[in-house]
Amino acid sequence: MAIVDIFEKLRSLQDILSEKITLEENIQEIPKLLVTQEELLARLKRTFIEKNQDYDKAKTSESEFRNLLLEAESMREKAEKNMDVISTQREYEALDKEIRDAAEKEQQFRKELQREERIISELDEQMKQNSSLIEQQEAELAERRKGIENEIKSKKAQIEALVQKEKALTVDLDPDVLFKFERIIRNKMGKGIVAIKSGVCMGCHMILPAQFANDVRIGSEIVFCPYCSRILFYEESDDGEVDFFDAEDSGSLADLDDIDEEDYDDEEEEEERVSGDFDE
Repeated sequence: MAIVDIFEKLRSLQDILSEKITLEENIQEIPKLLVTQEELLARLKRTFIEKNQDYDKAKTSESEFRNLLLEAESMREKAEKNMDVISTQREYEALDKEIRDAAEKEQQFRKELQREERIISELDEQMKQNSSLIEQQEAELAERRKGIENEIKSKKAQIEALVQKEKALTVDLDPDVLFKFERIIRNKMGKGIVAIKSGVCMGCHMILPAQFANDVRIGSEIVFCPYCSRILFYEESDDGEVDFFDAEDSGSLADLDDIDEEDYDDEEEEEERVSGDFDE
């Protein structure tokens, strides 16, 4: 297959893969939309459980204070009946104190009982409201989950259709190239094949060595950008391409290292010369 036809297929494949990858990412992100609502429901349930525990404690306290109140009332009534059979002042004073103590306890227990009854009433109302909110949230969450399931199902169907297009398009393409190409698209925001204009990669905008750019222009094989790894194809610039690809002037990626080393040696010699001048 001609390299031009391969590039044309790769450009078409790029659109398919980009759309497929976007759909896959959407499917991964969709369930996260439920997180906030699920957290709210979990908080409501925790609150309901806590209120229910407080309600049970209040009911227990209410029962205890009701029994204590009945005991205090019984003691007071018994002491009051005994007033009819006393014969001495000392007995009267002791019985009178017993009646007063029982009346004070009775009053105290009645207040405690009323307080617990108010707490029970408030908790009961809060639990009813909380239960209503839980039912509402559960219904909304179930409806939303259903909508999300349908959305995911729809997106998976779209992905399957894209996969079929992908298979039809990649029958006679090199599997290794396809593997690299899809990985590049995933890592490079949907761009896996880009043009080279005037020796510059249009993907990462890095200037490429002349010989390397010339290889792309010849178009005898698939070439990957040494900087961004995208597949490169030649495209003439708007002003027309200047024929500067001279074998003597052309460089390579290795030439970049040589230039850096020469610049470094020149700087080092200059530093030694200046240092020598100061020492003198």
